[in-house]
Amino acid sequence: METITPKEFRSSPGVEQWRAGRNGAVVEYRTGDFATGARLFAAITDLAQAADHHPDVDIRYPSLRVRLFTHSAHGLTRKDVALAQQISKAAGTLGIEAETRPQQRVMIAVATPDASRIMPFWKAATGYDALSEIELVDPAGRGPLIWMQSVDRPIGGRMHIDVVVPRESVEERVAAALAAGGVMADDSHAPNWWTLADADGHKLDITPARA
Repeated sequence: METITPKEFRSSPGVEQWRAGRNGAVVEYRTGDFATGARLFAAITDLAQAADHHPDVDIRYPSLRVRLFTHSAHGLTRKDVALAQQISKAAGTLGIEAETRPQQRVMIAVATPDASRIMPFWKAATGYDALSEIELVDPAGRGPLIWMQSVDRPIGGRMHIDVVVPRESVEERVAAALAAGGVMADDSHAPNWWTLADADGHKLDITPARA
């Protein structure tokens, strides 16, 4: 299926409440209570089933957040536009307003002079999918976008990223990251965690989830 740009999504009629970026289109509704959120979720469920296109939905007591992304196409498509239009109409029918204030977004920038050299490591270590030659996205739609920021030379630092994976697969994840070009920076704390580094020296800890 052919993808569309975030700009093309935003220019479509009936999606004015939605914010679109590289990792999907998002809207948040001010439901005020859980029961109202559940009613909107039920309406979204019916629409998604009819369209055979299923969004990520996060319900909290005062709000409901929807994210649209066509996983099979690795981007936004016209299917997302059509479902967004229907969801907006359903929310309006229920008298539920969208949050219009700009929302915070978090991204992780990995500075590198050669994205192709370290992308395989970050993909293997995080379990993310490649969105482009310089971007990685959480297939579950929960984590922040990771992108390779072009710089003239590697930039070292003390900050690192922790990746928590199921205990039974943690050693497999470590092995995959090493096979993808990573190096073992410190395994003295294993099996509690392993500290790995990519070819530019950016560090990442892989640790098993607690039981």
